[in-house]
Amino acid sequence: MSELVTLTIDGVEIKAEPGTSVLRAALENGIYIPHLCDHPDVSSVGICRVCIIEIEGRRPTVSCKTPVEEGMVVTTSNEELEKTRKINLELLVLNHDYNCQSCAKNSQCKLQELTRYIGLDEERIKAMREPELPHEIDDSNPYYLRDLNKCVLCGICVRTCEEIQGDGCIDFAFRGIKTKISVLGDKPIAESTCVTCGECVTRCPVGALVPRREMEPTYEVETICPFCGCGCAIAVGARGGKLVSSRAVPGSPASGGTLCVKGRFGLSFVNSPERLTKPLIRKDGELVEASWEEAISYVAQKLGQYKGDQFAAIASAKCTTEDNYVMQKFTRAVMETNNIDHCARL
Repeated sequence: MSELVTLTIDGVEIKAEPGTSVLRAALENGIYIPHLCDHPDVSSVGICRVCIIEIEGRRPTVSCKTPVEEGMVVTTSNEELEKTRKINLELLVLNHDYNCQSCAKNSQCKLQELTRYIGLDEERIKAMREPELPHEIDDSNPYYLRDLNKCVLCGICVRTCEEIQGDGCIDFAFRGIKTKISVLGDKPIAESTCVTCGECVTRCPVGALVPRREMEPTYEVETICPFCGCGCAIAVGARGGKLVSSRAVPGSPASGGTLCVKGRFGLSFVNSPERLTKPLIRKDGELVEASWEEAISYVAQKLGQYKGDQFAAIASAKCTTEDNYVMQKFTRAVMETNNIDHCARL
């Protein structure tokens, strides 16, 4: 194990692993440095320029791209740094739709966090803002919305798509003030190679990417995604007796803290009024409700008429591992056949 690096930030001596950025070292030790484009899951690029710091004997630089060094003395705030940060923040906010009350990211937005910390001159912003917002909301995807009027060009979605998902669906397009995040050909997201994993949505620091129907849950419960055999850990949120959200559990050994479209957006079937809650038995050509005892007796009677290759079973990914084990044991030991399959073969 490498020896820890000792450095001083704002007069506080801290220790960090070699290779750690000054920003991460500060945040891990309770010292706040404002930042927007940095995310611990993807590489650092230093786009937003609000995490600037001053290192003794050097020019001001971005803390997200600067690795810690032994004996380094860092200043995170002085008059010059605050002035530069404020200008950089103004450039980010100028063409941003900051109707915060109706935004899905209200109170969870990194831009709001920066605005509270750095402060803005409202009159200067009004004087420089364009009269109209230039982008229409892209609602082509059935699970999330893209509002480029709220995009701050941090690039977290681009790096997420490339480095975590490996899709490379989106990138920076055009130049200057016309720069935006786009798919190939500047088409709607639904016409791209996007696989709707939602990884970019969950990491977007502002309201540019938001789920369509997700609500803030009253409480969450950790469980396992029911859709396939991978065993990804998820935290499902409940509110008013309904499932309203699903997110990946960080550090899950099965998924690495990521989810696919099914695990993140496909659990709405839980709330469907068409879900069966009682057994149904066909009588006189119609399905009628029955008790569990009646249904089990009926199935047992019918199964007694079959043996060996006359019988086949299909197990379900929405059942637990234990349930599927019992199913295959029943098929082989009781029904005396190996005719069993499972829908979770990827």
